[in-house]
Amino acid sequence: MALPSGQDLRTLEQQSRKIGSHIRNEDLLGAWNLEQVWGKKDPESSAPNGAILRALKATLQIRASEGQDLEVSNSVELLGIKLRFCGPGRLVQKRPLLYFQFHHLHMDLAGRNLLSFPLPPTSSGREPFFALIAREQTDLGIHWLAARGRGGGLALWVREDPMKA
Repeated sequence: MALPSGQDLRTLEQQSRKIGSHIRNEDLLGAWNLEQVWGKKDPESSAPNGAILRALKATLQIRASEGQDLEVSNSVELLGIKLRFCGPGRLVQKRPLLYFQFHHLHMDLAGRNLLSFPLPPTSSGREPFFALIAREQTDLGIHWLAARGRGGGLALWVREDPMKA
């Protein structure tokens, strides 16, 4: 099996709405590189947006944190400068939803932190989230994760290093 198509993901999304995706914290750990994106109602992936985000090395990093919480980092990189939005995350409900808040923005150059500053808190009830659809593996051992964001867009990530998580 290759990476899923948009239609494959929509079918999996319908299933996850009915019975849940059964994704757990440990299934999310690792660095996930953005592979493809779809608009809210677009049947085809947005090739230009996906290409731009891949060129910017858009990455979702998820680590274990204290208790049942997660540490979530979303980053892009251009010319060696990486912008990382970081904060706590947590899984909620059976689907589940991955809620997160970004508390800090970091700017790194060649792995060294140049700037860090706090971000204003998100309004209560307006936290961003990903509705987790599926986390699977292709026949070639490529791990992938699919989710729909609060704004309605659909995203497909591929795990950076399957041996790490």
